[in-house]
Amino acid sequence: MARKDFAQPIMAGALAAVVGYASTFTLVLAALTAAGASPHQAGSGLFSVCIAIGLLNIVVSWRTRVPVSFAWTTPGAAFLLTVGEPAGGYPAVAGAFLFAAALIVLAGLIKPFARLVAAIPAPIANAMLAGMLLTLCLAPIKAVGEVPMLALPVLIAWAIGLRFARRYAVPIAVAVTGIALAFSTHLAPGALDGSWPSIMPVMPVFTLDAIVRIGLPMFIVTMASQNLPGLAVMQANGFVLKPAPLFIMTGIGSAVTALFGGHSINLAAITAAICAGPEAHPDRTKRWPAPISAGVIYLLLAPGANLAAAFIAAAPPILIQAVAGLALLSSLAAALTGALVQEEARLPAILTFVTTASGILILGVGAPFWGLVGGIALMLILRYGVKKPIEAMGK
Repeated sequence: MARKDFAQPIMAGALAAVVGYASTFTLVLAALTAAGASPHQAGSGLFSVCIAIGLLNIVVSWRTRVPVSFAWTTPGAAFLLTVGEPAGGYPAVAGAFLFAAALIVLAGLIKPFARLVAAIPAPIANAMLAGMLLTLCLAPIKAVGEVPMLALPVLIAWAIGLRFARRYAVPIAVAVTGIALAFSTHLAPGALDGSWPSIMPVMPVFTLDAIVRIGLPMFIVTMASQNLPGLAVMQANGFVLKPAPLFIMTGIGSAVTALFGGHSINLAAITAAICAGPEAHPDRTKRWPAPISAGVIYLLLAPGANLAAAFIAAAPPILIQAVAGLALLSSLAAALTGALVQEEARLPAILTFVTTASGILILGVGAPFWGLVGGIALMLILRYGVKKPIEAMGK
């Protein structure tokens, strides 16, 4: 490739990394903190995930000459924000992360397992994701009611960004939030001690509670809402990938980051569209430097993890949730659209959505699992059972 051919994919990759990081790093830190991580543990988790994503982007794209992009699981972080700290504390959470990573590796090693995950109906998977995102996406409005002087500027900046620079709307909101926090947040003495990133090992503890409440749903969300859409994005841009090796690599990467407090990593979906699409280069054979550029940016952003975590810990929780909610509004819209696009699947999807959004806990198992089970069960009843009477009741 000529030197001029590198410029466009490098810029596209850098943009993808900045947008991906700035849009959701607050969500990741808030999610890890909500699960019981200390500020230093949350910073270590974000740092380790950034390093893993950076290395995977660089190595895989360099070796394959294919613009394969990796990211952290944003839906998984959103889910983690809703479950709270399990019995056993953050070591149990790390154990659940490790369990989810093992399932991802198995999905790559055992083909029927991967096919089983792929068989989850898209409307049901989207409805489950939408239900998980709903509570968080209500946070911006709640924040305006609770801390209007801080939340209103963020909301206004986001709206103006949508109007004039849509792709940068969330980073603009994050920047305004950072300014607001800089003037309004008072860090505790010593909060910035050791702010240079440090890896903090977490000894995993395996508990049934954390595995069922966190590990299994994290695996399902990561596969159904990240890995499978990521493969679809690549295919839409003319790149047909073998999923098994990618699942194995992301599973191993997730296992390593779990030992340092980080949650799952996976194939990118939204940012993959930037790196693998025409925006990276008109010639698709020349797009592979884009993820390499993104990987370098992630490695450069990693050192700010502990500093970011300290500010997040001292900030009003509702404000951090509000920024995360703004970042996820487009994901909620896409999930709802995907959930309701098939007329015959709308009632099962709605059942999945409301069950997941309810936050119920039955037999120690969280709402997303029951939403998934309920939606699939109703879909099977409508398809193979008493279809006409149920449809008549719906009318």
